[in-house]
Amino acid sequence: MTESQARHVPAALISGTHSGAGKTSVTAAMARWHARQGRKVRVFKTGPDFLDPMILERASGAPVYQLDLFMGGLEHCRALLAEAAAEADLILVEGVMGLFDGAPSSADLAVAFGLPVLAVIDGSAMAQTFAAIALGLRNFRSDVRLCGVVANRVGGAAHGRMLAEGLPADLPLVAALPRMPDLALPERHLGLVQAAELPALDAQLDAWADAWGAAMQPGFVFDTVSFTAKPPTESPLLLRGHRIAIARDAAFGFIYPANLDCLRALGAELRCFSPLQGQVLPDCDAVWLPGGYPELHVEALGQAPGFFASLRAHVEAGKPLLAECGGMMALVDELITLEGHRHAMAGLLPGTVTLQARFAALGLQAIAWPEGELRGHSFHFSSLTTAEPPLARASNPNGGPTTEALYQRGSLRASYLHHYFPSNPAAVAAFLAGAAP
Repeated sequence: MTESQARHVPAALISGTHSGAGKTSVTAAMARWHARQGRKVRVFKTGPDFLDPMILERASGAPVYQLDLFMGGLEHCRALLAEAAAEADLILVEGVMGLFDGAPSSADLAVAFGLPVLAVIDGSAMAQTFAAIALGLRNFRSDVRLCGVVANRVGGAAHGRMLAEGLPADLPLVAALPRMPDLALPERHLGLVQAAELPALDAQLDAWADAWGAAMQPGFVFDTVSFTAKPPTESPLLLRGHRIAIARDAAFGFIYPANLDCLRALGAELRCFSPLQGQVLPDCDAVWLPGGYPELHVEALGQAPGFFASLRAHVEAGKPLLAECGGMMALVDELITLEGHRHAMAGLLPGTVTLQARFAALGLQAIAWPEGELRGHSFHFSSLTTAEPPLARASNPNGGPTTEALYQRGSLRASYLHHYFPSNPAAVAAFLAGAAP
């Protein structure tokens, strides 16, 4: 698609007052409902997140990409939206936190791409104040355009009518969704449980879609938005002929779809494998161990020693290995669970990882690899104790305290940081290809 070939597609950014207001369930309900009407729905997630997109992918039937103005940049996000618009009948973007929270915020993203905002407000303990909050969201920034409001966790029809009192005609109550505690998604320390671990998820999504169809205001339609992007430039095939092994299962599942696209665009052949199924490294030139939940599967990993042995052989052969967060946790000498149980890991990175009840780090990150700067984010509930000196240390663009270390030991490179490969494909390629910085 060229800039002269704009595509006009109904679209909205679904945001709210705070985390936990119900953005994910409302977005998933709308996506599933429209998909069942035969529409091609594409959903995006604002900011760095692995778990919500898994639910939204199941709801929409299409991959869910991140839109982050810091990690990917304006033109990258524009290109993702334009590519989706070329095939979609509806584009939905789930926001992050509250509408104006963070820098960049969901509101910033909406303004950048002209997306109307549908605000989700938890109305369970409110009456007329609901309208005051909705009007506050609409009037806080003149450049943000609210197209409607969704009342979530409503007690009944009368409660819904009460919540709508005071809303002007140009800010309609699009839907009043009832409380459905039996349909709440289970959570664990990093957020929602992964979609693949929820056997009843499709039935749950259908129930949400049914509730949306019954509650939505008849005749409401999303405004159309014009999506354009610069013509794509061809990536140099810096990884042509290189086979990249990627651990991918319930223990190592935190993978941005854009990272996979980036590696393919660089010419790499991707070979996914499952350590939890007892699979060792396939024949490969480099390895990527993404984040995930190795702490939940530590016994299964320990009972598949061939996985750890194949990692050690790979590194001993001088081949590149990139490990992120949970992937790094699998490489240390020892992991200590919340209960104090000690488990031997691969022993490739000296040190001990200790799980804790509260999060240890959270925030966007920028880090200078020897090959160039990459961007990403950090979110973990463990800490690493190691004598290994860091190769580099990240910075937080918002001045937050999280500044993750990057470790290198031989051909192994590891960090708690989840890297966003499209922020610097050439740097990623240089490391995975084994080129000297």
